[in-house]
Amino acid sequence: MSFLAAEMERNGLDMPLLIGGATTSRVHTAVKIDPNYQRGPVVHVNDASRAVGVASSLLSPDRAQAYAREVRDEYLKIATVHAEAQRNKTRLTLQAARDNQAKIDWSKTEPKKPSFLGVKSLDSYPLGELAQYIDWTPFFQTWELTGRYPAILDDPKAGPVARSLFEDAQAMLKRIIDEKWFTARATIGFWPANAVGDDIIVYADDARDASIATFHTLRQQLEKREGRPNVALSDFMAPRASGVADYIGGFVVTAGIGEDVIADRFKNANDDYSSILVKALADRLAEAFAERLHQRVRKEFWGYAPDEAFGGEDLILEKYDGIRPAPGYPAQPDHTEKATLFRLLDAERNSGVKLTESFAMWPGSSVSGLYFSHPESYYFGVGKIERDQVEDYAARKGWEMTEAERWLAPVLNYIPTANANTPPANDAKKPSVKVMSAADLGDDLASHPTGCNCVAHLKFRQRSARG
Repeated sequence: MSFLAAEMERNGLDMPLLIGGATTSRVHTAVKIDPNYQRGPVVHVNDASRAVGVASSLLSPDRAQAYAREVRDEYLKIATVHAEAQRNKTRLTLQAARDNQAKIDWSKTEPKKPSFLGVKSLDSYPLGELAQYIDWTPFFQTWELTGRYPAILDDPKAGPVARSLFEDAQAMLKRIIDEKWFTARATIGFWPANAVGDDIIVYADDARDASIATFHTLRQQLEKREGRPNVALSDFMAPRASGVADYIGGFVVTAGIGEDVIADRFKNANDDYSSILVKALADRLAEAFAERLHQRVRKEFWGYAPDEAFGGEDLILEKYDGIRPAPGYPAQPDHTEKATLFRLLDAERNSGVKLTESFAMWPGSSVSGLYFSHPESYYFGVGKIERDQVEDYAARKGWEMTEAERWLAPVLNYIPTANANTPPANDAKKPSVKVMSAADLGDDLASHPTGCNCVAHLKFRQRSARG
């Protein structure tokens, strides 16, 4: 998205740019995207239900300029606060972070071999079964109703609206199931695997002689309190040097096949409410599918927890052993890792889910990720990373630095050496991270790279936005 914003700026566009999706936020938009596109307004939209109002404000002859100015002023404040907060954070070199990796005693828990190796597909999965695994709290958040389900239904303020919305959702969900509006499909796979450094090597068979894929992981570099590790997903996989035979799993699920046809039918009938509602339910069913399938993986397909008896709230709270991190999310922010997963699973043919050129999944109501079985594995966020890790990651992936910086833009803790616009001269001689103070306002801002978020630039843009 940062790259797209810079390209729009470079090409002289000035149309509004709306940002949304599960991995976006106001802070990310203010800090990473808005600075790259100054010709037009950039607005983060929490969900589809707000897009109409935002678009109306941006297209209004009387309101557009004032609204765009208000949003940009707000983002400048957010970016300023963010820059100040970053000044007090200390990050380690990549080697120091690796020296502080998670230490797991692999002799204590022998990895369980899955019930099968290779790929298995599940077609036309029963929607009624998936409905029992829906987490309704995010559904209400989609409609900007804050509170946990089911307590939100009795909330003094949000309760009446929440109950009405829930009744509509239940009625539509019944039709989705009874009339088979959607088709749910999945593909899962398991392979022998071991960690080598920060990479996970996937093998063709238990002989572990032939590598068929590599999953690349990123490591936390923020300095931790004593006793807390700097984690990468590879820490949860037995190192090849340990001699322990470990395994990794992967999955792609969708509940969105047929979603667009139904949503368009409502939209063409000028029923935007039902169009948004059916998309929200498709999204919830896809997440429910991921939850249900992971449960079956633990108890049946991988079978490392056959006696697990968790259900309902315990599943939502993730009290079970193992994790299912997704490429593009906090534990592995690189969306391109989906390509390796999709190739191993032959996911497009087996599940009907396609990857776009930006590695988004289509249909949108789809979920993908990896399976880790070790009881000490847990979810985490990589956070911001430094240039030394990006250089190492680029070398491991076979990328040029500009390619690595493009895909890792949301987590970079430095100004890239190059971007879509003309790079600054002698950039390599500059510090990897530069947060300036107000005393630097007299500096020549033209020497700073495009998208710079130093305090001087923030204040300069604030003055410019106010005219």
